[in-house]
Amino acid sequence: GIDEVREAVDFCRYYAQQARQKLGREELKGPTGERNELFHEGRGVFVCVSPWNFPLAIYLGQITAALVAGNTVLAKPAEQTSLIAARALELMFEAGLPKEAIAFLPGDGATLGGVFCRDPRVVGVCFTGSTDTARIINRQLAEKEGPIATLIAETGGQNAMIVDSTALPEQVIKDAVGSAFTSAGQRCSALRVLYVQRDIADRVIELLKGAMAELNVGPTHLRENDIGPVIDQEAREGLLAHIQQLKSEGRLIAEATLPAGLNGHFVAPVAFEIDGINQLKKEQFGPVLHVVRYDAADLEKVVAAINGTGYGLTLGVHSRNEETAERIEQLARVGNLYVNRNQIGAVVGVQPFGGCGLSGTGPKAGGPSYVLRFANERTTSTNTTAVGGNASLLSLGDD
Repeated sequence: GIDEVREAVDFCRYYAQQARQKLGREELKGPTGERNELFHEGRGVFVCVSPWNFPLAIYLGQITAALVAGNTVLAKPAEQTSLIAARALELMFEAGLPKEAIAFLPGDGATLGGVFCRDPRVVGVCFTGSTDTARIINRQLAEKEGPIATLIAETGGQNAMIVDSTALPEQVIKDAVGSAFTSAGQRCSALRVLYVQRDIADRVIELLKGAMAELNVGPTHLRENDIGPVIDQEAREGLLAHIQQLKSEGRLIAEATLPAGLNGHFVAPVAFEIDGINQLKKEQFGPVLHVVRYDAADLEKVVAAINGTGYGLTLGVHSRNEETAERIEQLARVGNLYVNRNQIGAVVGVQPFGGCGLSGTGPKAGGPSYVLRFANERTTSTNTTAVGGNASLLSLGDD
């Protein structure tokens, strides 16, 4: 959609701006008689492996950061979105990108990854996708010959939102429904587990049921629809298996309605009540929300349980108590914390995006450290009084 096109443009402009600011030569102060300069140069061949859920924005963001730092690029898009990637590359060539600066590698990720991750000419991989795939890439890069390779990874999450009793329930529902179900829940940042303080849980769940009843599922080129399909049949089957399991346990809160005769890989947005985040063995990458009630005295235990998953991508907090929000910020181990708003839609340049732990290596995409990770940092120190000496001292000798 238009939001992704805008984000792709933002990445291009932001990384160009960062390159102008940070990749030139910078003089560093040192002892008198010395000139010390810091500068950056490209590392070599970078592989950029992008996902299907942001087939234009993340694809272009990775590529432009690598190119502007002085590297050449092997561009490996997701198999499901290769046509978008190919068209974007055509437009880049029309804009003046030299064709020798980039190679397009559509195809099966496992097959291609087994080749380029072991090639001694590759100096780094920029990857967005699953944590399991990132581990495989990391191991293969570690075993290859040639330079020690860089891995820049943004991976999975088990993203939660914590809601205390001071929060506004109507605002909570607006942000929770948007965070959990926008893009059919197929965002790295999407809300998976909603923790609600027991004192207001009944009211929040009542509002959640009402909001979900208003969701329209169907092809999103029709303006009346809110929720589109999941990416493919394999994804749909995995989600439906998880949904059926929780339904069999009697934990259903609400489920949106699928129109009769709707064809395609659609999954109705659904919400369940569970006992805690530890019940979830993996991220369910789709429109499935899990709700947990907690007691006020257990707030720090809730944060500890979220941290205990090992993931650290996004965390939402809804509270009108600033001390509570600040305490959660201190305890949480996440890359992106959102207070009293939704937890999707990070903005390039002002909300750099990326996680820690099992959710990625950093530095954050769309942030001030990202481009530098693609470059080698070099310094040159020159003794300006040697080899002919200081010109002002030599002039004294002429007298």
